[in-house]
Amino acid sequence: MSVSEPLAVTALVIDDDELVRRVVCRVLATDGFTCAEAGDAETGLRRFRDEPTPLVVCDVQLPGRSGIETLPELRALDPEVAVLMISGRDDPEIADAATDHGAYGYLVKPFSPNELVISVRGALRRRELERDARRHRGELERQVDARTADLQAALEEVERSRIETIRRLMRAVELRDDDTGGHIERIGDLSAQLARDVGLGDEEVALLRLAAPMHDVGKIGIADAILRKPGRLTPEERTAMERHAELGHQLLTGSGSALLELAASVAWTHHERFDGGGYPRGLAGDAIPLTGRVVAVADVFDALTSDRVYRAAWPVDRALETMRAESGRHFDPDVLAALLDRVAV
Repeated sequence: MSVSEPLAVTALVIDDDELVRRVVCRVLATDGFTCAEAGDAETGLRRFRDEPTPLVVCDVQLPGRSGIETLPELRALDPEVAVLMISGRDDPEIADAATDHGAYGYLVKPFSPNELVISVRGALRRRELERDARRHRGELERQVDARTADLQAALEEVERSRIETIRRLMRAVELRDDDTGGHIERIGDLSAQLARDVGLGDEEVALLRLAAPMHDVGKIGIADAILRKPGRLTPEERTAMERHAELGHQLLTGSGSALLELAASVAWTHHERFDGGGYPRGLAGDAIPLTGRVVAVADVFDALTSDRVYRAAWPVDRALETMRAESGRHFDPDVLAALLDRVAV
């Protein structure tokens, strides 16, 4: 931009010296500016508040409040205003203070008309560059936000697909073991309810709702002749059936996924007993993860109250009475109490 090009821009000149104001306004007028004047900071701030201008030329030494003190207030009214400070003192510390407070330039009196115009044009040019940079940054932020939203949507779709894949795998396992269906959904819902009742947080409850249905995934490795046998299992068949807890853990562990790791733990521990008489490791009490103790209660209750190939469903009251007798032996007393409170008949 050449100095000779006029600028149709308004400016506010704040200086307690009327002669300086007139000289500055006259120089700026020859370059296309229209000027408003103020003799002190309060008047200048009031005029700027009523009619903001893109440019303010402000003296450092003003009656009452200094130009340095006025600068932040001008920028608070309009963060994009270009403020050029003028002073009769060639003092680097004052110049630095002006810059620190947001001045776009510092001009020492007396200055020539060309020096003033060049400084003003430089201040306005910086203003435009900073406005362009803000617009560009805003556009980049909008693009980043849009791409982040797209990525989030894609990740959510991947998560939905992953959960749906797990559910369909569980249904495939369920078809081999439970002709009535619905067991995996019921286990997930009841386990989540009991987990919340015994004090687990929202995140772990949500994970358990998805992990609990995988508790019997190891049955995929058990022969149908054992899995669907209508009568009692022989000791050898019982041993083979009990392998499903280990198999489930082996299938699910090691993925690095919080969901699958929780499912692996549940698969491994939901047949442990509170008194240590369960399988596969004979864990007892608090050595059994709380999530495993929760799923143990939910699993047995749903098994007792559902039809199986080897027996008809029990009435709820009979199932609860049987489970109540196992408090502290088969079941964690606190988890069982939560079930009895929730499913009281």
